Amino acid sequence: MKRKIQIAIDGPASAGKSTVAKLVAKKLGYIYCDTGAMYRAVTYAAMKKDIRLDNDKDLNQLLQKLSIEFVPANPEQKVYVDNVDVTKEIRLPGITNNVSIVAAQSSVRTDLTKRQQQIAQAGGIVMDGRDIGTTVLPNAQVKIFLVASAKKRALRRYKENILKEINTPLDVLEQEIIERDYKDSHRKISPLVQASDAIEIDTTELTIDEVVREIMKIIENRLN
Repeated sequence: MKRKIQIAIDGPASAGKSTVAKLVAKKLGYIYCDTGAMYRAVTYAAMKKDIRLDNDKDLNQLLQKLSIEFVPANPEQKVYVDNVDVTKEIRLPGITNNVSIVAAQSSVRTDLTKRQQQIAQAGGIVMDGRDIGTTVLPNAQVKIFLVASAKKRALRRYKENILKEINTPLDVLEQEIIERDYKDSHRKISPLVQASDAIEIDTTELTIDEVVREIMKIIENRLN
């Protein structure tokens, strides 16, 4: 039986990380940990309680009692915050456009990094985010960094939103993605950056299946 490893998939917003990570995890029979959903869950909880999103002290207090849980389901796993299903709510534009502020707070990153490391401890994990290969799982055996043009990423987000009945104009989405990239790569704590030992894959012209095939080849090489 092959050993179970840690796989880190990083990259900017809408580079295809979550979709690809889920498929890779399924192929390997691994656990999938959606770290982005965890940051969205904290943002959702903070907004519900009218906590200022840049108030590190109040966010820290919120996290002491906050429960975030992933529950397997079809077609996608559910996200629960304090036993309430928030799977749809955390994908709404109000959360999407504010999550970078919450993710930049030191107490939030410290708390969620700890939770993510506990989930990954035993291996057999595929985790996606922005600082997995650099901060959360620096010793991951496979590190992937996905990139794509802002235009292509906006188009992907637009198509996803239409399916969820969220109608944001394409040019607005592209601008939001550019702004999100800037915030993520310029924050002081765990900025979005490619790990020195990560393999970059440009997904601009690739289908999801092609990206998954590329990653599976890299994993097979490492396992062998």
